[in-house]
Amino acid sequence: MPSLPRPRLGLGSRAVEPVDVPSAEVEGPQIETLEANGLRWVNVARPGRLELAWLREHFDFHALDYEDVLSRNQRPKVDAYDDYVFVVLHFPDYDKTIGRLNAAEVDVFVGPDFVITIPNRPLRTIEYLFSRAEQRDEERDRLFTKGSGYLLYRIIDECVDASFPMLRKIGNKLEQLEEDIFEGRSREIVRDISNAKQEIINFRRVVRPQRTALKDLNVARRYLVEDVELYFDDINDANERIWDMLENFKEVSEALESSNESVLQHAQSDSLRVLTAITVIVMPMTLIASVWGMNVKVPGEAQAHPFFILIGAMAAMLGLMIWWFRRNDLL
Repeated sequence: MPSLPRPRLGLGSRAVEPVDVPSAEVEGPQIETLEANGLRWVNVARPGRLELAWLREHFDFHALDYEDVLSRNQRPKVDAYDDYVFVVLHFPDYDKTIGRLNAAEVDVFVGPDFVITIPNRPLRTIEYLFSRAEQRDEERDRLFTKGSGYLLYRIIDECVDASFPMLRKIGNKLEQLEEDIFEGRSREIVRDISNAKQEIINFRRVVRPQRTALKDLNVARRYLVEDVELYFDDINDANERIWDMLENFKEVSEALESSNESVLQHAQSDSLRVLTAITVIVMPMTLIASVWGMNVKVPGEAQAHPFFILIGAMAAMLGLMIWWFRRNDLL
């Protein structure tokens, strides 16, 4: 395990708030900080070149960790060093601009007296938790009195719990699709079923690689003031519940798709059955009309009463065949 210098930012060192500059000058890095009980939370809500330059100036983190922060395709992982822990996690986040579920990456540096969160896009759960701690003294005391490990737990726990409302929406959508199938709207909801399956697939793609990373969070227990192992076990339990729900939704969506296809095939077979019955009913009358319509001598030719006899026979045959098909539930 590499041994690196401790971060240069410590309690009582230079302030971490952005430096106030005149409006005509270039704005400083957008860094939010909150400090209480010997612990500092640094949140970089919109990481950019200035923010990363600020981090390089104030912290001696490994160069590979900074590369991971810049990377947009980093897998979830937990890297433990002598003086800090670097965590990369992904959480599902609905992107309204494209109308689909994507992965929001959150990079976290955890040390004995600091926590740095760097989401690659503004994440409402982290912003809301930071705002609560900033505005409410009791919330700040609750977050900052048990060490940086507990603060890390609360941040990740909030992000994990944010998945449950999304899962409830998916569950409600699947229930509505089931009702639509058996209410005769199978043709209209084919695209809706496909969209629901794609949403579940995207959700699973975010959660699956994170299961291992969350189990590796145990290395951050060294930053817990209280030796309580249930904190990070609670996160793993919640994540496993999310995975179990996604597995269930996957099976339900596949069953709904299969049921919808069966309903469509049944409706198609009903149409074919009716058309087949009509063809069979009309065929004998077509045969009779064809025989008496040939350009040869036939019985009753040039006489009126055989015509009415044939029409009556065809009508009787039509009624008999309709009765037989209805009796056998074929029409």
